[in-house]
Amino acid sequence: MTRLWDRGEPLDDAVLRYTAGDDPSLDERLVPYDLRATEAHAAMLHAGGFLTAEQHSALQAAIRELLGSHARGDWHIQPEEEDCHTAIENRLTLLAGDAGRAVHLGRSRNDQVLAALRPWLKDRLDELASAADRVASALDGLAGIHGHLTIPGYTHLQRAMPSTVSLWAGAFAAEARDDAEGLRIARRRADRNPLGSAAGYGVPVLGLDREMTTRALGFASTQEPVTAVQLSRGKAEASALFEASLLALDLGRLAADICLFASAEFGFVRLPASITTGSSMLPQKRNPDVFEIARGRTAEAHAALHEVLGVTAKMTSGYHRDLQLLKRPLFRGLDGVLDTAQILAQVLPQVDFDPGRLAAAMDPSMDMAARAYRLVRDAGIPFRDAYQRVRDDPDAGK
Repeated sequence: MTRLWDRGEPLDDAVLRYTAGDDPSLDERLVPYDLRATEAHAAMLHAGGFLTAEQHSALQAAIRELLGSHARGDWHIQPEEEDCHTAIENRLTLLAGDAGRAVHLGRSRNDQVLAALRPWLKDRLDELASAADRVASALDGLAGIHGHLTIPGYTHLQRAMPSTVSLWAGAFAAEARDDAEGLRIARRRADRNPLGSAAGYGVPVLGLDREMTTRALGFASTQEPVTAVQLSRGKAEASALFEASLLALDLGRLAADICLFASAEFGFVRLPASITTGSSMLPQKRNPDVFEIARGRTAEAHAALHEVLGVTAKMTSGYHRDLQLLKRPLFRGLDGVLDTAQILAQVLPQVDFDPGRLAAAMDPSMDMAARAYRLVRDAGIPFRDAYQRVRDDPDAGK
């Protein structure tokens, strides 16, 4: 096994394990993206005369083989390989000979990791946005079935004004769609091609065609100047996690409402056994665990966002190895929100509203604001006077 930075000097195994960290396992998801970036880079090198036709052809075949074999689970990144980039280059060299050693020309692991991470991030943001849209559609379904039912509207957890299931579900659906829009907008910072920035200061002498890899990898633009590539580290990650945190916030509040509504004291909704769990001690209980976990997992994305911001805060310009620490919170934060959105989209259609309990909860006093408004409209008096009259006279404004 050859490390990309190896100078033939021994490295303490404990230091290797500590500095590699979780990258060998985390990078498994980046393997297909790194291979596609390598394919684009190889095509650019061939077009520039730095790879022969035979070398390019050998690399293309080797990349196809590695894409298929990794998808089948035939190989994985070994701990001593540190990351997907070393693992791929070693295997390309085995399959394509000298072409595997030549393909690193004009790039560094510093731009290579971003050429894999950014397309993955764009795909993940699209997944999250689609999942948010599915939650909104599930809420639309609830409104379609139960929307006509009247439900108390609360302020300070006190009954305030009459509302409807349609308004309750519609509010969360609108926010989920807003979150989906924010997630799609967050792709912007990940949509810039880093290849050609290499270790952060470009590739002298060679005159590489960065626009060619931009087109091949579907980036919206080539990031300029090359020194901005490493300076931008953490910003695309933080943007993604911020928008994911907003989605998590809405999903958590939705889940909190359902937990409250499912309690015996409220009884506004009934949850089927298929989406609730039992108690190890209390035979009579069914628990809304899926909604409680959704409520609690709001903290994951928020914590991940703070971790990413904390890693990059007060970091000087250029590349630093601790930028590697951005991957774990990024993956964990986005994965958690995606899991929550997917499960809520699945279980929300099974939430059933109880018309009887909702009707019993409709306190006549919740109509007092509407009665005050009628007095303003019909009697032409100032709102404060109408407010006092309704407050003092139970029959005023009826």
